[in-house]
Amino acid sequence: MAEIRPFRCIRPNKEVASKVAALPYDVYNRQEAKKEVEKNPMSFLAVDRAETQFPDEVDLHDPRVYEKAKELLGQWQREGILVPDEAEGYYVYELTMDGRSQSGIVACAAVDDYVNGVIKKHENTREDKEQDRICHVDVTDAHTGPIFLAYRSDGELNRIVAEVCRQEALYDFTAEDGIRHRVWKAAETGTAETASGAAREKGAPESWTSRIRERFRQMEGIYIADGHHRAASAVKVGLKRRAENPGYMGEEPFNYFLSVLFPDDQLLIMPYNRVVKDLNGRTAEEFLKEVSGRFEVRNLGEAGQPKERHHIGMYLAGQWYGLKMLPEYVTDDPVKGLDVSLLQDNLLAPVLGIGDPRTDGRIQFVGGIRGLGELERLVDGGQGAVAFAMYPTSIGELFSVADAGLLMPPKSTWFEPKLRSGLFIHKLSETN
Repeated sequence: MAEIRPFRCIRPNKEVASKVAALPYDVYNRQEAKKEVEKNPMSFLAVDRAETQFPDEVDLHDPRVYEKAKELLGQWQREGILVPDEAEGYYVYELTMDGRSQSGIVACAAVDDYVNGVIKKHENTREDKEQDRICHVDVTDAHTGPIFLAYRSDGELNRIVAEVCRQEALYDFTAEDGIRHRVWKAAETGTAETASGAAREKGAPESWTSRIRERFRQMEGIYIADGHHRAASAVKVGLKRRAENPGYMGEEPFNYFLSVLFPDDQLLIMPYNRVVKDLNGRTAEEFLKEVSGRFEVRNLGEAGQPKERHHIGMYLAGQWYGLKMLPEYVTDDPVKGLDVSLLQDNLLAPVLGIGDPRTDGRIQFVGGIRGLGELERLVDGGQGAVAFAMYPTSIGELFSVADAGLLMPPKSTWFEPKLRSGLFIHKLSETN
């Protein structure tokens, strides 16, 4: 049973929502974030990456950085840039990219569900990356970037979302990257602000929150799609608050963390491609000969994204090749059978010497959103000797790994479009 609850949201004033909404904090390096904030001082990156407010010599993890984030969050509320909703509710967040839409329910997920494995993960996290967000959440007393969760599509939830979206949207804007963002509130009661006349006549708004909550309570598992470090950090802050408040009752906001939950059949996973700096002492001819021991290799006339599992594109010395895994090396194991694992176990490790892709500086990961041209650019420009274009991991494979209690190799999935930060803020203490 998953406990997914409504919450009292702090969110941008409608007139400035498009300026406030920002891509996730970890999409940018420090200089990129600084340029974004210089271009748009109202970008939520100013809060999520408050080092942008300091000279470069100030360390990213300096306590002043987190205090500045807290200060800006309070300042923006006093100035009316961010405003608290009067009542709790769920929200529907729709993102449209290239004519394709996905609609998620914005809510708070339970710390206990993460601890007990109802919310399932498929990646390891790094303590150093967790610590930054732990400090940010704890000092600001807020979750500012939602965790991207997925669930097996549910007909009743789909109907509820469709009902909610018949209202006038709270926000409707298209960001600079061409992605359209729309938001609706699913309140407990139908008011002039939360429901159209037709919806009120049907009585739907009175039951939205209870219907949503009950449907999630019927689910045995929810899955982290993206945001493992943010989820782990939010949970650790929640557990820290419990230790500081031994008389906690379980309903306090710090027992829950901000999330957007999407049905699995609406999600787009793009490939996560690989570029390796050198051929581990081999010539291109020697390398190709070794590769052909475990893959069927053929020349391609031009770049082509792999169309099916166990097929990999390879760019080497100005030429594209198609690699097909030989049947005897394919396995049904949920982790070892992933294309990223087959490449790692049969080529990257034994031939190129990439033993641990998490720590080896010779390998670079390139999100599929950048296209195959980015792989060509890196190899042709001397930043890599060989590139691999992957077939994307499916949401079914992700679920299978998580259900088995296993972990995927690093950089197995790239989800698009990215959720914007700053549109929904969840306070860990009671909001006045």
